[in-house]
Amino acid sequence: MKTLLLPILALAALATPARAQTGTTQNPNRIDGYGAPVSPSVPVSRAAEETTIDIIGGYYQQDGSHGAVEGGRGTQKLTDVPPAIIVNVPLDTVSRLTANVGADFYASASTDRIDFALSTPSSYDVRFHGDFGYSREHKYKGTIWGVGAGVSKEYDYSSFNVAGSFAKTSRDGNRQLSLAGQVFFDQITLIQPLELRPGYAGSLTGKGDYGSDKRQTYNLSATYSQVLTKRLQAAVSTELVSQNGLLSTPFHRVYFRDNPDLNPEPTPSGDFAARFPTAARIESLPRARFKYPVSLRLNYYATDLVQVRGFYRFYNDDFGIRAHTFEVELPVKVTQFFALYPFYRYHTQTAATYFAPFAQHSVNDTYYTSDYDLSAFSANKVGLGLRYSPVYGITRFRVPGQDGQGRPRVMRLKSLDLRYANYWQTGASTYSAANRADLKANIVSFDLGFAL
Repeated sequence: MKTLLLPILALAALATPARAQTGTTQNPNRIDGYGAPVSPSVPVSRAAEETTIDIIGGYYQQDGSHGAVEGGRGTQKLTDVPPAIIVNVPLDTVSRLTANVGADFYASASTDRIDFALSTPSSYDVRFHGDFGYSREHKYKGTIWGVGAGVSKEYDYSSFNVAGSFAKTSRDGNRQLSLAGQVFFDQITLIQPLELRPGYAGSLTGKGDYGSDKRQTYNLSATYSQVLTKRLQAAVSTELVSQNGLLSTPFHRVYFRDNPDLNPEPTPSGDFAARFPTAARIESLPRARFKYPVSLRLNYYATDLVQVRGFYRFYNDDFGIRAHTFEVELPVKVTQFFALYPFYRYHTQTAATYFAPFAQHSVNDTYYTSDYDLSAFSANKVGLGLRYSPVYGITRFRVPGQDGQGRPRVMRLKSLDLRYANYWQTGASTYSAANRADLKANIVSFDLGFAL
């Protein structure tokens, strides 16, 4: 389900190597405000000749009262545990392979309302994903190019993607232009709310013939970075996204203020929102969307111990959403090997043209949604991370096999990252108090960095 994207991208902030190749995410992220970019970069904090392994994981929890499954009313509770392993293997002095495999184990109270019967299969699911990439660096030319492919699979959704990237660095190393493209091919099972499925006859259960639909996403990103002074670096980037196919979610209900049809839903139990007197319809959105964001990143090395990392992003799309995102991170080196990095992000956006709160659409509308991802709101995220990375590693242990000189192989735990963030949304004052976004979330994540 698409709500699963939140913790995945939150963890991606820790897993730089994961973003270095392909990603399986193409939708906007409500917490960070943008999707995971592709990049031709390879990990810069590890020795080029080392095989690196990153084990990442965490816990994500959210709650709110505007679930899209119930038309903008009802719980938004979600928990997710998303472990992943990222392996980066140098094949020789110029080329390397990267693999990022993992799973997401999640439970969603909101999607459990599809059938109006608790503990249905939609209340929990597992998403499996794998991305694989190859990159080659020509140091004398200052170029890096890469290719990759990935797959993702869960109960109602499967996705395949291919990616390509190129980067050119100036001879003095002060400027770099990087380009990346990625194409996603998605297959979606059309799971509709129980009472809206063909053949529904008042039963509390029943699957029926779901059917399926497709979606394609084309992603092109470009970044130009420049060292401006000894202490200041800047990067300007854009990430153009074009989507075609099914862009609405088939199990999202929309209720109307003027629908003459009676509601055929079964009588709700005490766990569900109150039954609305007239019938819902399935969310309807255009089958094409174009997004065109631009961002600026500045890194200022204030002292040998303190950095200031600033980020601004302007986002626009033809659904009518316009957004601004500001972020500042302040890494402080407490000791030579231990650093803290508090961070803060502010995001604000206008509503999509097709959004209205619960029971405020008209049946004469062509497109309609009550998904609060597309509403007007502002959001704050504040958190703290810590990183411990001593020169000779935290610990080491033997693993099977031998190195090129016949010596036993030794694995080193080189670094430990921990990160916590608290996130909350505030709905726009144009809505009544009962219709304003109120999503809150907590995220804890870690990254264990090994080298072989």
